[in-house]
Amino acid sequence: KGQNRGERGRGRGGWQGGRQNVSEEMPKYITVSTFAQARAAEINAMLKAVAQKSSNSLVFQTLPRHMRRRAMSHNIKRLPRRLQEIARKEKKEQSKTKCRKARRRHINLVAEFNRRQRKNIWLETHIWHAKRFHMVKKWGYCLGDSPTEKSYRACYRAMTKHCLLQDLSYYCCLELTGKENEFLKQLARICSNDTGLTFEETCCLSGRFEGSLNLYRADRYPEDMLGPVTFIWKPRDGSENRQLWIWMHPALKQDVLRELKAIFQCSKPEEICIPQPTTASVQEEKQMDVVLSLGKKRKKEDKEGEKAVPAKKIIGDGTRDPFQSYSWVSQTTGIVISDRTMEILRYRLIGPLSHSVLTETLKAASLQTEVADSETELNNWWVENCKDSEKVSLHQRQSAMFELLEGISSPSEMPPGTILGLTVGDPRVNLPKKKTKAMPDFEKYQDNDKVRQLYLEGVPVDCAYSFIWDRDICKNVTENKISEQDLNHMRAQLLVPGSHLDLGPCESKIPILLVQQPGKMAGEDRPGWGSGWDIYLPKGWGMAFWIPFIYRGVRVGGLQEALKHSEYQRTPHTPNDFPVQFAKELETSLLEKFKRRPPAKRANYVKLGTLSPFICPWGQLTKNWEGRMKASGEFVHPSSPHPERCASEGHSFCDPKAEVVKEASPETGEVEETMEITSSEGVLKTDDATGTQDFDERGETMTTSDFIVLRSEKLLMQLSAWCYPTAGKDRRVRLISRLGQKEMTEDVFLPILMSYPRALVWVNLSLLRKGNPELHAMICIPTEDDFLHLSKDKLYCGPQEPKHRDIFKHKVQKLKEEKKKKKGNTKALESDPTSVPDKGTTEEHEDLILGLWSDALPDVTSHCSRTLLGYVTRGDFSLAVGCGEALGFVSLTGLLYMLHNQPADKKGLVLLRTPASLQYRFARLNIEV
Repeated sequence: KGQNRGERGRGRGGWQGGRQNVSEEMPKYITVSTFAQARAAEINAMLKAVAQKSSNSLVFQTLPRHMRRRAMSHNIKRLPRRLQEIARKEKKEQSKTKCRKARRRHINLVAEFNRRQRKNIWLETHIWHAKRFHMVKKWGYCLGDSPTEKSYRACYRAMTKHCLLQDLSYYCCLELTGKENEFLKQLARICSNDTGLTFEETCCLSGRFEGSLNLYRADRYPEDMLGPVTFIWKPRDGSENRQLWIWMHPALKQDVLRELKAIFQCSKPEEICIPQPTTASVQEEKQMDVVLSLGKKRKKEDKEGEKAVPAKKIIGDGTRDPFQSYSWVSQTTGIVISDRTMEILRYRLIGPLSHSVLTETLKAASLQTEVADSETELNNWWVENCKDSEKVSLHQRQSAMFELLEGISSPSEMPPGTILGLTVGDPRVNLPKKKTKAMPDFEKYQDNDKVRQLYLEGVPVDCAYSFIWDRDICKNVTENKISEQDLNHMRAQLLVPGSHLDLGPCESKIPILLVQQPGKMAGEDRPGWGSGWDIYLPKGWGMAFWIPFIYRGVRVGGLQEALKHSEYQRTPHTPNDFPVQFAKELETSLLEKFKRRPPAKRANYVKLGTLSPFICPWGQLTKNWEGRMKASGEFVHPSSPHPERCASEGHSFCDPKAEVVKEASPETGEVEETMEITSSEGVLKTDDATGTQDFDERGETMTTSDFIVLRSEKLLMQLSAWCYPTAGKDRRVRLISRLGQKEMTEDVFLPILMSYPRALVWVNLSLLRKGNPELHAMICIPTEDDFLHLSKDKLYCGPQEPKHRDIFKHKVQKLKEEKKKKKGNTKALESDPTSVPDKGTTEEHEDLILGLWSDALPDVTSHCSRTLLGYVTRGDFSLAVGCGEALGFVSLTGLLYMLHNQPADKKGLVLLRTPASLQYRFARLNIEV
């Protein structure tokens, strides 16, 4: 059969036709030189492929298994002779990695750690955190985010009942030096009396108290806010010049520094520091030199040979960019701005027993009149100061004040922002044998008049001074620190193991600064919650203070615990709760997380009526509310379906809602037809300017000029009184009269609207019943029917949002089909160019994502069945209150609109809806000032 097939094939010209085709394609002549070059290239490629290994296996791994021996991996002579030469070449190619024991040597470890923190700076407590925390890289630092153990409730208990410790050394410090008058003249341009404290506050200017305020660009208040900062003035010492520390979050540093350089005209760098990595102590440097001299034989094999420099621990200014200036001087005023970031360490103790932890851990330094070692400069500065009777007297007064802290029950009893300077001994000497829990001693100072005086008057001005303001002293303290190795060696020589180690005059003296943190000050519930102390240290002493604090029973928190601390205080957290500056980064991460989920497992936010689930369109929210105010002029209830009737009755502010929405009946629970959008493309078009937005296609970009955040204390107190919850008859009237506020009339609130047409207000919300608010949840205005159902049924949770129609679904499906068609018919498209789809339509739908609104955002206030008032920036179940709580911003215009139309007994009630849910829930809105 095969022969027959072959014959039939040959008969049809199969082979003969093939020979004819080959003969026709053969060239008649060739060029010998080009032909030889082409063949030579092919031969070279073939030889190279033969010589090169095709796998990553070693030579001895290519042998059959019965010929392999374990010794072949390190002894070449065990291999067959034909493979020994190849094995020798392989061994030279392998990188010489040191064994783990060599890598863990101190010098090698420090060099490796220095290399790893080139991009992201490590704090001095980094190694301790890295073993116990989830680490994140943020703002140029490597920081502990949250503990690896389950400690969410334990950290809350520590903040409430004992003490929580945080390392805030990543906060940035800018030091200003110059004449006081020049300071106050220019600093007044970047802050305002309207928002509270300023740099000119008398109590802060003296140096007794720490101040906090919001900075703005020069002469731009209330627009262009930079962010919140805290500041400390150095107490007056008789000289003409003053020193000022301004502390800020690292995310705000560049903007604040640029503005300070602009107002003080400090454009010229005073000096450019090329820092050398600093050793933690002189003793450690000597040990490194000894190790280097012992290991010279090994070092000769390194690339640098004899020039190899021993690795030194990077601390403080060693983390700076070597060629970046850190100090600027003004040629006209002589003011100097210095960047002291990472030069001063900062720890925060939060909790009612934080002062007990301080008093047990730290002991005031003993007086010293003679130098312990003439070869070193250990405590030279302290000996010189102890010879001055005034400074000795000051140190004794500071020590007495510090001992009084042991008798108070909570740091919140102290005046807010109290500053106490102190010089303490080495805390490593006072380590207990095992972990203990620091407790206050009430018997010692319960009836002491000095404690009562401390409650009322605070710390005197002279006791607020600390030697930490002197850079030379800080440098001396850092460089002459006794190493851990020397301390352990001294402990080993004690006659009674575990007894107290008395260093005598060799004990280091460290200047510190204690600053009281007042905790929760706004509102009526939980006053003073979250209070504590901040402790400022010279660089290089981080772990020396950190471990003794741990041994006093504190619990350590990270960035998440700091976020919860501010959430329970109901205060804005930097940088999360500043709506413009840092929202873009959050949106990018949330969008990437959304895209990683399979399409079938994603929430369809278009059907849920959520226009912008990953970013809050604050600019458009304020514009839409401004448009509603301009369109008509009377405050009517948002449920009114006939705005034209309001205008005909002579009212001036009405709800210009475009469509009538059918919703589910609460009795039957049946959902009517889905909401229909009036515009064909899903955009509510209006005649005024509210339809045009300064946003891109998905409303992602915002400009700072679109809106402001209202921070005037006077206006915020007025708004707080208007939305205060009503518990009894006429209680609101009594409250308003007690606070000295005015009743809510048009004559009062209309000037506010005219002055701030596009303003946001910081609010906190507490859910009435069950529910857990989430990020970017919508704050909406209830209708009359919602209040009616709530009054009839006290267990009524709230209304439901009807499902919306996904107007982008067919576009996404069409784009998907086009992609499949293009992928499957590539050859057909190449042969027939007329069948190629239009590039414009393809590019138009490239940004379409199923479940997200892809066009320009419509009117966000009237897109759903309930009028939108604002958004939540943080929300969770609150352990402090026992219910769901949320923090966010609402439109000032919308807030006044709502309060004007709500019944007297329902003031301040709003609805909350999470982005991935249709369920609204009732919440109480408050403004705490």
